[in-house]
Amino acid sequence: MLQLRPNCECCDRDLPADSAHAMICSFECTFCSDCARGILNGKCPNCAGELVRRPIRPAAALAKYPAASERVRRERCA
Repeated sequence: MLQLRPNCECCDRDLPADSAHAMICSFECTFCSDCARGILNGKCPNCAGELVRRPIRPAAALAKYPAASERVRRERCA
């Protein structure tokens, strides 16, 4: 199950569980769509994997399986 991390690792923008602006790689590194498409050019700076839109967990499932609350930040992006 995806962690649904709460922020962009690059700019620290809030990315709630229902955000259509969250992008992830296969390791669940999480970035906002602006950073992912902009300075990261669609590639995860941690693993070099492709960044794709994070799916949105349905509200009923989110109540049972909540999103992560721990924020992750990178020192530098790109």
